[in-house]
Order: sequence, then structure tokens, then C-alpha cells
Amino acid sequence: MSFHDEVVYQIYPKSFQDTNGDGWGDLAGITQRLDYLRNLGVRYLWITPFYPSPQRDNGYDVADYCAIDPRYGTMDDFDTLVREAKARGIGLMLDMVFNHTSTAHAWFQKALAGDKTYQDYYIFRDGGKGVPITNWVSKFGGTAWEYVPRLDKSYLHLFDVTQADLNWENPAVREELKNVLRFWKARGVEGFRFDVVNLISKGAFEDDATGDGRKYYTDGPHVHEYLQELVHDAGIDGMVTVGEMSSTSIGSCIRYSNPAEHELAMTFSFHHLKVDYKDGDKWSLMPPDFHKLKQLFADWQEQMTAGGGWNALFWCNHDQPRIVSRFGDDKTYWKESAKMLAAAIHFLRGTPYIYQGEELGMTNAGFTSINEYRDVESINYHKILRAAGHTEEETLAIIGERSRDNSRTPMQWTAGENADFTTGTPWLAVNANHTAINAEQEVGDPGSIHAFYKQLVRLRKELPVIAEGGITFLERENDDVLAYERTLGEKTLRVLCNLRGTETKTATPLADYRKTTPGTLLGNYPEELRETLRPYECLVLTN
Repeated sequence: MSFHDEVVYQIYPKSFQDTNGDGWGDLAGITQRLDYLRNLGVRYLWITPFYPSPQRDNGYDVADYCAIDPRYGTMDDFDTLVREAKARGIGLMLDMVFNHTSTAHAWFQKALAGDKTYQDYYIFRDGGKGVPITNWVSKFGGTAWEYVPRLDKSYLHLFDVTQADLNWENPAVREELKNVLRFWKARGVEGFRFDVVNLISKGAFEDDATGDGRKYYTDGPHVHEYLQELVHDAGIDGMVTVGEMSSTSIGSCIRYSNPAEHELAMTFSFHHLKVDYKDGDKWSLMPPDFHKLKQLFADWQEQMTAGGGWNALFWCNHDQPRIVSRFGDDKTYWKESAKMLAAAIHFLRGTPYIYQGEELGMTNAGFTSINEYRDVESINYHKILRAAGHTEEETLAIIGERSRDNSRTPMQWTAGENADFTTGTPWLAVNANHTAINAEQEVGDPGSIHAFYKQLVRLRKELPVIAEGGITFLERENDDVLAYERTLGEKTLRVLCNLRGTETKTATPLADYRKTTPGTLLGNYPEELRETLRPYECLVLTN
């Protein structure tokens, strides 16, 4: 497939580049930076929502699917971006938030006014005053049901109270959403990313005696049927599409992404980013369980390959902390760990995604007060954690590790004021380390993290073994080293990543690896065959 050897770059436009001094990134800012993106070599730009929105969830609360929020610019700005990107060989992927709308959306406002046609666009249930319809928990904390007194009904919101879940059982809703896809495709969009799309089909509305309710709506009873219908009728079969999958399974993702099913081109799954959740709780900290991480990579890679599925490969996005701060070392071994983590996933089987600033080694925000945060989830959990008995210091330490704002600080273009993101006051504070970590300093430096990412993008195009080869995992019981082998015909490529900040031995001696794969593609391999990998070192060997 054409996208197997391509790389996608994710842009969070609010934080990418501001051109009018209002402190808020805009579409013209993306156009302004297209040459930077072409230089990196990426093929697609996934742009997170820029539609009209109250911004309760940073644009994932959509009030109009077919318009541009004035804070991001105009439809003319969008058309210019499409045209200029295409001239550079870059296609746009838009974010489709089809599980829910903002409660400010015209459909929901009509539902609140008593219009039964539009009430059926959402999941309303009679009653719920005092006692929620079910005990399901919102992803942002608290009950997933909101009671509306004047209607004596409650509506479901799996996310924020202002994000009402759509009723996909209603054919009229499905037709509305197909029209949204048709609208953007006609404007030259080349791909789509579907937000939490595996939650669109709900099962029974019952209390969950053992969990938070997700078993009743995750990979629901009609989800594959709905996706096939959406893709076929909207005319997007064969386009580059990716589904964000919440708490999903390998089996489901094989179906979602197997070309024979005509659903999606690839899927995001998040299990590998929960290996530092103590007892599965995002807000309980623990060191990453690298044994579990390795096992998850092996399971997803090998089983998706066997089943004909396709993975979207990523560490970072707008909802995740910066990976170099999370699984690497953003101080002593900043550059080494950033490069190692990049190589670890870019040589896997699947399509890699680079999140803005990841290619520069951008780190977590380092905020010291809850007043510096803007993320609704972080602010909610500050209250929840304090109410649970954590001190302010403990609470800020947890939020400092987990907040989605870690990935949302403005893009670090230069060492100058506000990192050249804006001439005004940024909507979210710029990371203080932009004076040392920025694009101006890294672009053109052959030893930089940016140069390393650029090399990874180029190698995927040049070496078919990366895009199409099979995969086998090595060093399975060695929790210090992530290692795997890619093969295509007679071509072999071995990747050895030291996950630790200490010198580490491989289970198979490095000399033996060198004998069977004598060429060094990436990393340093001196003439004297040393027995250990250096801290956070990555070696890529090929025959």
C-alpha cells in the first residue's frame, strides 16, 4: 500500500504557529511552515480540529463540522493550505470527532428546545434526576450522564458534560456524518483520522458491576457495520484513514484495518502507553514496566501482521506526555534517549506518526502551579486528587507527569521570545527550555534529533524491508533491551534499543549480531566489538 512507506506528522494548530499575534496558532501558520515540513520529508499532515468550538476540550467539542473557527482563520486560509501543501507533495488528514458533538452544536440546541427529531440524534433517556441512568463513568471523571430538568431526561456524555454522544443507531445521524466527509473530500482533503471511533456503537445501557461501563460501549455490537457503511457511502475507501481506538483489542483492530473489511487503513491503540499506570490508573505514578511494553509491542506487531491488520506507530500526540520525559531522560541523556525512542518505533511494521516538536526532542512543560494549566482533564483531576487526600505538592507532581498540556505547549521554533510561536501572549505558556531546544538550532545540524528523524523518514522510503518486511522479536526476556528483526527476502535488519540509562548487555552477544548482520545502518559500532550497549543507545544492523 502507498502509505506503508510514508510518515504522518501531527499538528495541533492551536500550538503550532500564530501569524496574527493573538497567541493562538492558525491555519496560515501551518502554511507558513510547510517548507520546514517538506524538508523533514513527511507525506501527510494530520491536523487536529479547527472547527467552531467552545474549546471545553480544545476543539474536540465540535459545534460545526463544516466550518472554520475564526480563531484559526477562514475557509480561504484552508483552501490555500491545501493548495500549498499539495504543491509540496503533502496531503492533509483531518480529524473527525464523530462519537459526540459539543452541546453548543445546532443539533443539540434543537434537542434541548424539545425537538424530538434532534433528541434522537443523541442518547437521551427518560429520568435520571438524582440517580444517573447507569453507573458509567465519564473519561474526564464523574458520571457519564447529565440530567436536563426541563426535559426530565438525561443525555450520555462519555467525555466532558459539554460533549454529548451521538446516536449512531439513527440512520439520519449516519447520513449527516457522511456528508461531512464528502464536504472535506471535495475541498481536497486526502485522509481522515477518526476520534475514539470504536465507541460509536453502544450496547446495553446497564450498570457495570465490575468496571466503569466501558465494556458496554467499547468495540460495540454494530461498530464494524457502521464503519463499512460510512466508508463506502462517503466514498473514502482507499484513502488514508486511521481510527483512534480506546481500550480496544488486537482482534478488533485486525478487523478495523484489514483491507478486506473496507473500514480503516490503520488503527491507533494505547496499551503501550499505559505501562506506567499503577494498577491501570493514569493518575497513579510508577516507573514504566518495560517487560510489559516489550510484550505489548510483540503481541500487536506479530498478531496484526498475521491477521492482515496495520498499526499506526506513535509515542506522542496531543493527549500524551512527551515521550523523552516519560520513558527517556530529558536531562543527562536527552539527545540519546530521544533518538533511541524514535528508532524503536520507526523501524516497526506500521505507519509512523511524528507529533509536532517530537522531532526536536521537546519535553514536558515543567509547570509548577495548577493556574498554568488549561486542560479540562488536568483541572478536573487536580480537584479529584486533592479530594482523595493528596497534598498540593503530590497532586502537582502527578499532573506534571500526566497532563495533556505537556504536549500542547507551543512549538519551539527559535530561542527568541515565545520561541517565535507568537508576537502576542501565547494561550499556553512556552516551555522555558525553548532557549536550548528549538528548530532553528537543530535544522541543519547533522548530529541533532531533527536530523535523526529526517533520516528515519528517508530510510523508510529507501528500504522496502522497513515498509513491508516481516517482524520477529528478539531479547524477549531481557527487560533492558527492545530488539527485533525485520526480514524481506534476503534482506535482514536488526534493531537493538537500550531502554535504560546504564550500560546494558544483550542476551545474544553483540559480536554474534554483528557476524550475521555486518553492516551498521544507525548508531556507533567501533572496530573493537564491545559487549554492552551504551545508555539509551540504539544500534540498527543490516546485511
